[in-house]
Amino acid sequence: MIDDIELLHLMENNARLSSAEMATMLAVSEDEVNLEIKRLRDENIILGYSTIINWEKKAPDTCIGMIEVRIAPIKNKGYDHIAQILSRYDKVSACYLVSGGFDLMIIYEDKTLRDIANFVSEKIATQEGVLSTTTHFILKKYKANGIIYDNPNKDDRQAIIL
Repeated sequence: MIDDIELLHLMENNARLSSAEMATMLAVSEDEVNLEIKRLRDENIILGYSTIINWEKKAPDTCIGMIEVRIAPIKNKGYDHIAQILSRYDKVSACYLVSGGFDLMIIYEDKTLRDIANFVSEKIATQEGVLSTTTHFILKKYKANGIIYDNPNKDDRQAIIL
């Protein structure tokens, strides 16, 4: 029997692994791996596959905004209603309900700072229940999705001597 958590970790860390390779690593048959992957897709546990790209090298003119949104929840709809509306915009790459001083964190990618500002003022601020927003801009990525961007092979950690 396959440990689906272990299978998911394998796939998350390297989506290019073949079913045969995963079967070998999990000590099961390739058919078992394929059936488990199908089940996980059918149950919406596996939602898609992606490639991590360093867009700063290929398209350095892209701008990423992290938008904090404070909300007064709408009766019988809560936070989900506004989160679902804002999540439908193509350039919203992530939307999270978070704890702390604000309620939603939205990651929005566009060509310029002005484009992001327009999205905030025209699409977010106009939603019923939105109290305020704060926008932060990503200046440089050092690590995202567990991947170090600049030099993944260099290890500058300090040695600890006990």
